[in-house]
Amino acid sequence: MFAFKLTLILLGALLYLIGSGCWFFWIAPLLLADGETADILYAFAGTCGWMLITFSLVVHIIKTARPTACGR
Repeated sequence: MFAFKLTLILLGALLYLIGSGCWFFWIAPLLLADGETADILYAFAGTCGWMLITFSLVVHIIKTARPTACGR
């Protein structure tokens, strides 16, 4: 069971890192290169989405590590 959980954690971390790298080094620069208003708004919305995913991931990790910390 430990190997299965470890595999899922590593897979999730790999997918998060690949998604972050693709967003910040490939997709977002292409959107900002054009300079059109719609592309800049898409880049802003995508960055906001990335921040929400990151914040949710941090909250999930904290709640998993300390399940009794939020409610007694």
